[in-house]
Amino acid sequence: MAVLNVNIDHVATVRQARRTDEPDPVWAAAECELAGANGITVHLRQDRRHINDRDVWTLNETVASKLNLEMSMAEPIVKIAEQVGPDQVTLVPENREELTTEGGLDCVKYKTRLLEVVKRMHKKGILVSAFITPEQEQIAASAETGCDAIELHTGAYANAGTDRAVKRKIAELEAGRDFAMEKGLIVHAGHGLTYRNIAPVARIEGLCEFNIGHSIVSRAVLVGIREATRLMIELIDKYSSR
Repeated sequence: MAVLNVNIDHVATVRQARRTDEPDPVWAAAECELAGANGITVHLRQDRRHINDRDVWTLNETVASKLNLEMSMAEPIVKIAEQVGPDQVTLVPENREELTTEGGLDCVKYKTRLLEVVKRMHKKGILVSAFITPEQEQIAASAETGCDAIELHTGAYANAGTDRAVKRKIAELEAGRDFAMEKGLIVHAGHGLTYRNIAPVARIEGLCEFNIGHSIVSRAVLVGIREATRLMIELIDKYSSR
């Protein structure tokens, strides 16, 4: 059965809107864990637009479950990961003007750098996942560079406009899962997943972990982050057990 990592980046987005000290992502992480979240995900961007260094260091000391650090392969960020030592890093592409992560990491194009970063993370005892589109060449490159896991980019599924398109994108995710498992990779999924669209993805057998953020934080504005997290876990459990 798949488990939930809550991405709390947008708690920090609200804080940064007023450049103040609240809401605190560290408090949010604790609430998510109390609701049963299996882990906490944060993205330390080069421009520090939301999550900052203090958040990462404090979360690493306080998260009782799993801390997953999303990050680019930029050298300053890689060095911070080596120093902090989260449980897992998820390597993502990063563009400074994007609203959210766009597309998957090109593991083929950046294979040499990926191999180096994976080795450095493993030396520190950190698990490595690559956030990629469900394409065989990207999955193969992830495996060949020593990644422990991949996170399948579910954005194309989330943006599918028709039932036919949804079925096609689910089939692509299933094929990606199959190929990844053949390569010995653990398979995660995330991006654009909401309370309304989680069911078909949760039904995909073999997905071990979902990373979901914006939808949960949005619901939290109305019901609180502990309840919002509980509701998402309830849906994942409901559909992944079928």
